[in-house]
Amino acid sequence: MTTIRTLIVIICMTCLTSLAFAQGAPTPAPVRVAPADAKNHIGTLAIVCGKVVDAQIGDPGLSGHGKPITFDLDAPPPKPVFTFVTFGVKPGGFPEARALVAAYQGKQVCVTGKIMDGPFIFAVDPSQVKVQAENK
Repeated sequence: MTTIRTLIVIICMTCLTSLAFAQGAPTPAPVRVAPADAKNHIGTLAIVCGKVVDAQIGDPGLSGHGKPITFDLDAPPPKPVFTFVTFGVKPGGFPEARALVAAYQGKQVCVTGKIMDGPFIFAVDPSQVKVQAENK
């Protein structure tokens, strides 16, 4: 009976230890990447800063999100340098999406996230996009 209890304790300790190590190292801090260099950092968690030069509001919106909005940094289509996609806060509202476009248009912004092939960042959470303070 003691052998079975010891075996159960060893199995439980092994499972708990493996769970503790499975959490691994903390997520690395994002690196700062220039929009033109983002194509060389696919798959990297990064902060990309640039000037919003163009925006397009998509239709339809996604369930639980507002309209998808694509923002181009530093160069407009047909040859954008870098793009990020975010959503309006209210599902389905064009006025709200237009207000978000107006808030970013012509401004220096920084977007944080994993750089995808394109290159672009899919910024689902509004906190991933920050407007930079204007230099005076």
